[in-house]
Parts: sequence; structure tokens; C-alpha cells
Amino acid sequence: MRVSVVIPAFNEEKLLPRTLAAVTVAVGAFQARGWESEVVVCDNNSTDRTAELARAAGATVVFEPINQIGRARDAGARVATGEWLIFIDADSWPSAELFADIADAIAGGRHLGGGSTVALEPGTPFFARFFCGCWNTVSRLARWAAGSCVWVEASAFRAAGGFGTEFFAGEEVFLSRRLHKVARERRLRFQVLAAHPLATSSRKLKLYTFTESVRFFGRMFFSAGRAAKDPQACHLWYDGRR
Repeated sequence: MRVSVVIPAFNEEKLLPRTLAAVTVAVGAFQARGWESEVVVCDNNSTDRTAELARAAGATVVFEPINQIGRARDAGARVATGEWLIFIDADSWPSAELFADIADAIAGGRHLGGGSTVALEPGTPFFARFFCGCWNTVSRLARWAAGSCVWVEASAFRAAGGFGTEFFAGEEVFLSRRLHKVARERRLRFQVLAAHPLATSSRKLKLYTFTESVRFFGRMFFSAGRAAKDPQACHLWYDGRR
């Protein structure tokens, strides 16, 4: 068995080293089973030392010139050699316990893929933790994986068309829905794990005002996904503020 950890990264020199260090520890859960693993970082047109730091950490680096999260994840997946793919964001820190839960699900043979609940870093304001909790509830009930952690069998990922280029935000929700269909066809499960949430950064709360954040998420919600197709409307992901 071989597992590929794919990390999209746009100007992530500040946080990527911590993520790569966490992944190095977390993949020990696969090594304990005798499985192989690799780390693939997609440099999504960065202008900083993202690619240099990734290579120094031993990751395979692929370049994607068009700034789009789904496109970057797909570019990483195309060069990945694992039978299973785990997509982790460059500002998130998986634990060995989370990867062990994923390994258990894979080894059980009843899952096609899934996601993980998320936990914002310590010191995050209460209102943000509250909305994160709301997302976790929706994520588990609807079986929508957060983009910061998607684990999926590689052939199923390709059968579902990958993340695609249609959406500039929320692409993980639409991928999850397509994977539900593939899972039904194969009589397998797609599950969001909750025992060991993925730790993730709350930096956007520091980089953007409360008004900017509410305006962005309100636009996403009330447009029923249409705004997610507009790169201008998704500026929080692509304006390079770090």
C-alpha cells in the first residue's frame, strides 16, 4: 500500500514548514502498518520560497501556474503515485492519530474516502470556534469533506473528475457530492471522521476584518454557489495576503 499526501501551496513559506513537519510525524501511522508514503507539494505560482522549502523537506514539488486551489490539488494528484490520496492544506497540521484513523478506514475495505472535522488553533475567538462547530456538524451529517482534509482512493478520485476547475472556493463540497455517487455505485462508504479533528490555522481572522469575512461567506451562501465560480468574489483565497 502506498499513500500520497498532497498539499497545495500559494506563498506559504511562513506556515508550510510546520505543516510538512506535522505530516512527517503523522505518516508514521502508515509506516507502522508497513505502508509506503510520499508528500507532493503543488507550488501554485508562488513568489516566495514555498517550492524551495518543500524540496528541502524532501517533498516532490510540481508547479501549477494558474492560481486556483482545486487546480493545484489536481496537479499534485496527477504526479502522485499512491493508491490512496490525502489532501491537506498548507496551513493545517494532521496528527498521527488522525492518519491512524484514516489507515484503519482504508484497511477495513468498506470506505472509498472521506474527510475530517476541523479544530481551529488555540486563541481563536469564540464566534469563529462556534461557526467552525456548526460546519463540523453539517460536514458530518451531509458527509461533505472540508478541503483541508480529504482522503480518497485514487481511482475513485479520478472517476469523480477530481476537484476540477469550475469552482474557486467550496470545490471540496462539490467533489464530496460526486464521490457519494461513486461510493454508491461501488457499494462503499464516504465518511467524515471526528475522533481526532484536523488542527488548522485561523489566520484569515487576523488578516481580514470581521466585515470582510461576513461579506465573503454571506455571498457564498446566498448565491447558492454561483459566487464560488467567480475568482474576484473569492479574493480571500487568492489576493496573496499572508
